Amino acid sequence: MFRTSRTAALAALAAAALALSACGGSSDSGSSGGGSQGKTLTLWHYEGADSAMGKAWAEAVKEFEASHPGVKVKFEAKGFEQIQKTAGMVLNSDQAPDVMEYNKGNATAGLLSKQGLLTDLSEQAAKRGWDKLLSPSLQTTAKYDQRGIMGSGKWYGVPNYGEYVMVYYNKDAFKKQGIEVPTTFDEFTAALDKFVKAGITPIATAGAEYPAQQIFYQLALTKAARPWVDSFQLYKGKVDFHGPEFTYAAQTFADWVKKGYIAKDSAGLKAEDMGVSFIGGKFPIMISGSWWYGRFQSEIKDFQWGSFLFPGAQLTPGSSGNIWVVPEKAKNKDLAYDFIDVTMKKEVQNLLGNSGGVPVAADPSAIQDAKSKELIENFNKLTTSDGLAFYPDWPAPGYYDVLVSGVQELINGTKQPAQVLDEIAQPYNDNLADIGN
Repeated sequence: MFRTSRTAALAALAAAALALSACGGSSDSGSSGGGSQGKTLTLWHYEGADSAMGKAWAEAVKEFEASHPGVKVKFEAKGFEQIQKTAGMVLNSDQAPDVMEYNKGNATAGLLSKQGLLTDLSEQAAKRGWDKLLSPSLQTTAKYDQRGIMGSGKWYGVPNYGEYVMVYYNKDAFKKQGIEVPTTFDEFTAALDKFVKAGITPIATAGAEYPAQQIFYQLALTKAARPWVDSFQLYKGKVDFHGPEFTYAAQTFADWVKKGYIAKDSAGLKAEDMGVSFIGGKFPIMISGSWWYGRFQSEIKDFQWGSFLFPGAQLTPGSSGNIWVVPEKAKNKDLAYDFIDVTMKKEVQNLLGNSGGVPVAADPSAIQDAKSKELIENFNKLTTSDGLAFYPDWPAPGYYDVLVSGVQELINGTKQPAQVLDEIAQPYNDNLADIGN
């Protein structure tokens, strides 16, 4: 997920659009596999102009146009939620873009691949060496089988960055309360208690979109091991929604609201509200993804901030970043393949890394920014320890909204944890039946 905010402000995207639609051209490299001899590449993505991805992809547009005289990139600003809800309909029409950023996972890219709406990129991945640049763990989200299940089968997407969830913290607020960076879960909750005693709600979150459900999932992961993740995400075993992992997550999340760690009014907030409140210094902690890193570097001016991996967990929500997909109905497929290739080049990858992103093919010695080095080092810790556990909404189509509703009920206290677990179990199990598992 989204991950700037996943629901990046359209105003920021509109500004990005102006920057991206600049000057000239590109020869078309042809259009085998269904593209036409076009002079325009239509690009959709939902990252903000100040995000690491936004900056890197703006540079990719410039490099693409410089290497394709006569071709212009037409960037269309989209929001994460907008693409999440309308992609299936739009890609099944003549309005499909040539290349777009799309959320990876069974419920999103997997579903569209199963529906025949995405182009098989396997030949291009081998021809252009994308299969060599991406580690096996990062390829998980690029490949989908005939059921739309990630991890094997054909290439339907290409990630050019990584992402993971972490704890962002306000160093000045921690210092004022005499709190050290916690290294265990008990130390973390002790820090939360100390803020509450000082009259401060510690954790910024948003229940109306992805952030709160990622906290819920992270809590489950503190009690989980890799086989549980594989069962939940890849259908390699049965998942007990009333087992220790989800039971602990639901109960602990509800307790955190009661204890004042999470604000009761956060149920109606969106990701952008959460991010702006942390930038404004209103909350000392925000548990969310690396997609915010570049924006924080640009916008936080009034306090020192840092990040650390969630204490007491060997597994963390994260994966490759969202993926470039080429719609089956794209008019200029060869141009789309060329653009994806540009985003994998060292120059663009290094810029992404130095702008607060997590590159997949950068030159490590080219990453100069200290905060960016910390970000990338923590990601490397997760990848080398097999610590990336994907995202909670991936397993089933429509599951994102199911989890939003369930976590909102935990925040509002309108249902007991066991009732919420029943609610999130039903659509998951229905999906298993639909795919014959």
